[in-house]
Amino acid sequence: MKLRKATLAALVTLPALYHLHETAIAETAVSDHVIDEGVSQPVFSYEDAIRETIYVETDLDTDGDGKNDRIAADIIRPAESEEGLEVPVIMVASPYNENMGRGEESQLKEYIDGKPVSFPLFYDNYFVPRGYAVVHVDMIGTSLSDGCPTTGGYEETESVTAVIDWLNDNADGYDIHDETAVADWSTGKVGMYGKSYDGTLANAAAATNVEGLETIIPVTAISSWYDYYRANGSIYYLNGPNGLANRVVNSERRGACQFVFNGMRDLMDDEFGDYNEFWEERNYVPDADNVTASVFLIHGLNDLNVKTNHFGQWWEQLEEHDVDRKIWLAQTAHAEPFDYRRDEWVSTVHRWFDHELLGIDNGIMDEPMADVEHAANEWTTYDSWPESSTEDVKLTIGQGDEHGHLTDVPVPSGEELSFRNLPLTERQLAEDPLADHDHRLAFLSPELEEEVRISGTPEIELTASVNGERVNLSALIVDYGTDERLDHRSGSSGMQMIDEQTCWGESSEHDSACYYEHDLLTHVQDYEIVSRGWMDARNYESVWESQSLVPGETYSFNWNTMTHDYVFKPGHRIGVIISGSNRTHTRAEHSDVEVTVDLSESLISLPVVGGSDSIDFGLSVESLIEQVEQFNLEGAFSNERSVRQLLTHLTAVKHFEKREDRERAVQHLGSFHHLLQGQLNNGVINEQTYDDLIAHTNALQYKWE
Repeated sequence: MKLRKATLAALVTLPALYHLHETAIAETAVSDHVIDEGVSQPVFSYEDAIRETIYVETDLDTDGDGKNDRIAADIIRPAESEEGLEVPVIMVASPYNENMGRGEESQLKEYIDGKPVSFPLFYDNYFVPRGYAVVHVDMIGTSLSDGCPTTGGYEETESVTAVIDWLNDNADGYDIHDETAVADWSTGKVGMYGKSYDGTLANAAAATNVEGLETIIPVTAISSWYDYYRANGSIYYLNGPNGLANRVVNSERRGACQFVFNGMRDLMDDEFGDYNEFWEERNYVPDADNVTASVFLIHGLNDLNVKTNHFGQWWEQLEEHDVDRKIWLAQTAHAEPFDYRRDEWVSTVHRWFDHELLGIDNGIMDEPMADVEHAANEWTTYDSWPESSTEDVKLTIGQGDEHGHLTDVPVPSGEELSFRNLPLTERQLAEDPLADHDHRLAFLSPELEEEVRISGTPEIELTASVNGERVNLSALIVDYGTDERLDHRSGSSGMQMIDEQTCWGESSEHDSACYYEHDLLTHVQDYEIVSRGWMDARNYESVWESQSLVPGETYSFNWNTMTHDYVFKPGHRIGVIISGSNRTHTRAEHSDVEVTVDLSESLISLPVVGGSDSIDFGLSVESLIEQVEQFNLEGAFSNERSVRQLLTHLTAVKHFEKREDRERAVQHLGSFHHLLQGQLNNGVINEQTYDDLIAHTNALQYKWE
């Protein structure tokens, strides 16, 4: 295992900076934030900041005690905000403030005599001196908040938006003495940050269009709770929502909340894994049209906890509704950018919040939209994501002498391959693709002559029959080729903490601004699973309803694999593995059935940057000529004259293809199409020969057009 430095950040010592503008502050209005070179400056004392806990009242009574649930919000803000300074708010809402803590160092909030004295993460240390308030909210049912958690339910969302409402004078709040508290120090502008569950709460809040929420930064966050626990009817694990709620609930109220958890267990349908109203309530994607807050989305491309389809489907809808947005995609798994790209992160998030919450025109929205890491510490910026030249390229899967082929040439009708379902790990499924295997199908592209980049969400379109009533289906997109890659399954999401600290902001007696750095872990591996996806075959019509299969009947099974941005290098091969249960990620389905795949009616769709021009596996006029000649050898034509007619047309098409005159090439291909139709009508060729040649012709025409 090899270590690589994740950042070259030097130890930062800043005490002198916090008094840089003391004289200027004394001579000007107390409401002044100091802006220099497009960013807010650290001119307010962190040591002297006000620290308090406010309880915001909701309309909810989730624990059934007859009283409205109150939500605890721990606040730190500049002392000047008591004297007329109005400040924006950076909010982190979390269910983990009593148990797991936040950040790689698992920080918990700390209190002395009921007053918060230490806050998790660096945001308070860094931003309070720059004229922000930082608010850490205990999600409903957790830590100091009343009520019961509901794992993505509307109650959790309302517990967050209630605090935003209070910051905008739209809800009632109370201090620790039960006296009314008013946020007259707040500008009303709120930005939410959060990793994982915390980022999920930010997504949920943004989907309500709550007044005052200006921006969110969801990091490896959930966009649909169904997709966190299931995939197209396949179940990752049982008792998910009620188990998580039971884990995060305030330990003293666990017993009082069991009736809520039991209700969730009854509604979520672990028996079949179908989507229903319980999950619909916990899906924020359909409400993307409500989002007016800007979104700075961060996700690990190798995150197998909150999988990448969460950001993929959320981002797609944000784009559809023209939401202001920015994206970072890292090679790590379930991690946050402060730990793998610290210098750039602090600089970027500083400018982002300054722009969105203080209204500073610092140009951050004029910069490239996307930062993508394709190898450890190798980042590239792009003006859009996915790139504007990305097109879905449909590839075929066919038989070969030594292995299955992944190609762009149509497969002859009637070509089939079968496998028997046996729950295997994804390593067992992916390794040694050339070996005979009864429990998977493996298809390989030719060795790539040039790099191929995918950017988006692959799709599987499988036509198959099953000799039983049920089976899970799995697909893997694999990069076969030896390379040094991030070892995202080792350490902490592919990182290792090292004995070196850097400091970001001002410290106090109880709250340090210094954090340990991390190195990235890499290893040399002969293949990499790029994307994976699953479905319960019984959900072939809808994720809302599973239906037993009719043995032997042919069905269309369509499902997505996980969103990715990946570069396949020259000399590597793109592989597709089709199998039954993948027990690494889904509950094993042990049905002993055989799945027979109709290769001629099955497709793999890859989102290729540059489209079909960037991925050439042999589809050309020459391949069509070879197919005509092969059919002639097999006696598919009733006379030689018909063969010569077809080859004459294709020679003309080839002529214009070489001249890159695709318009005229397509015209002659159309004439070839009409000639085939005439030969079919006159009995010169049979329907199967016609269908195979037309499929090849249409694929070529689609590629050119």
